[in-house]
Amino acid sequence: MQNQAANSSLNNQTEALNNSKELALFDLDHTLLDVDSDYLWGEYIVKKGLVDEAQYRTANQRFYEEYIAGTLDATEYNEFVADFLTTLPLSRLFEIREDYIKTEIEPHIRPKAISAIQHHIEAGHDVVIISATNDFVVSAIAERFGIEAANVLATPLEVKDDRYTGKLTDKPNFKEGKIYHLNKWLEAKKEQGVTYSKTYGYSDSKNDLPLLEWADMPVAVTPDEVLHAHALAHNWAVEDWSI
Repeated sequence: MQNQAANSSLNNQTEALNNSKELALFDLDHTLLDVDSDYLWGEYIVKKGLVDEAQYRTANQRFYEEYIAGTLDATEYNEFVADFLTTLPLSRLFEIREDYIKTEIEPHIRPKAISAIQHHIEAGHDVVIISATNDFVVSAIAERFGIEAANVLATPLEVKDDRYTGKLTDKPNFKEGKIYHLNKWLEAKKEQGVTYSKTYGYSDSKNDLPLLEWADMPVAVTPDEVLHAHALAHNWAVEDWSI
């Protein structure tokens, strides 16, 4: 009986070890991309005449400055962005989004970002894109990096009856909100029998200090001044991915 118990315990430990993986978390804007996809989306729909230029651009610029300053009300901003999405059916929005990604996003994908993601994938690690930008934009950009929707964490916008409602379904995926959504994702993975023995975090922004401090191996990517100083003070890796 003792041998059976010992063998069972050993088997459980072996199974847990086999299901234990490494996880790499990547911010999107100014990390994987050389631009801010959220801000650029606003500029794109202005350029295409889909919204009133003066009104939208003024608000978009204000929100972007608040984001840089670290004072952004993420719920207010995402509801502002989602308001336009309520005006068109999903099929038309998807067409607009595809053109936006091809013309505005693809030229700004950082080669070093592609290499970093590929390195983790080849090592057998799970890769997640975790972004404060809304899931309408992020999910489609993530496909360009070979990341499926199940491994995308972004600010969730509500869809009912095949139309966007202009509301969020949960907290913005911003600052501490990234930890909130990440913990929900990790809990779901745990229920599937997957745990992580080591985590990597990549970001450019001081807004992601909670995420980088959570990670075992934080990497400051072309960081802003605040994050750069923090990274140096804590002996974090600092890399330049700019193009």
